[in-house]
Amino acid sequence: MNDFVEPFQENEPYLAGQLLIAMPGMQDPRFVKTVIYMCAHNADGAMGLVVNRAMESLSFPDMLEQLGIKTGGCDDKINIHFGGPVESGRGFVLHSRDYLKDATMVVDQDVALTATVDILKAIAGGDGPQQSMLALGYSGWAPGQLDSEIMGNGWLHVDADDDLIFGGDLDGKWDRAMSKIGIDPRMLSDDVGHA
Repeated sequence: MNDFVEPFQENEPYLAGQLLIAMPGMQDPRFVKTVIYMCAHNADGAMGLVVNRAMESLSFPDMLEQLGIKTGGCDDKINIHFGGPVESGRGFVLHSRDYLKDATMVVDQDVALTATVDILKAIAGGDGPQQSMLALGYSGWAPGQLDSEIMGNGWLHVDADDDLIFGGDLDGKWDRAMSKIGIDPRMLSDDVGHA
């Protein structure tokens, strides 16, 4: 007798490649009204980058100067994001898949993550990916922690799109992410089991 076993679906029920949206009652002030792109989520934990919080204290040219990278007329308008509270001195570049190197982690069919100085040099020199988002720090969860927070009414999730990941209107991303689900945030309750 042959038993048929369904193949393991790596992304199910995991959220890599999705966006997390903080619920209106989020208690942690670091995550109030945040939208987080999930780079990894599996049985070992989860990691993502906040895509709607710019760091006002550091510009891209300043960061390049601190790293000793020649700016070569790079764009002053490139934001550096607060990626999350974990390892806040570590840099990450979330980007389109037109830039792939050995150190690049492919997240899904459209997005990749690179955390090397080489991608910063490429961006500064005009040879970087078409779309990118720079972040310092990341948001991380221990095994099962994110799942518990979702069950505890802390987060919603939605399919990612280029505008929500790479778009410039940071202040409007949370509202647009909620709208994408079809939810009016004013109608949500902070209590578990209530809508």
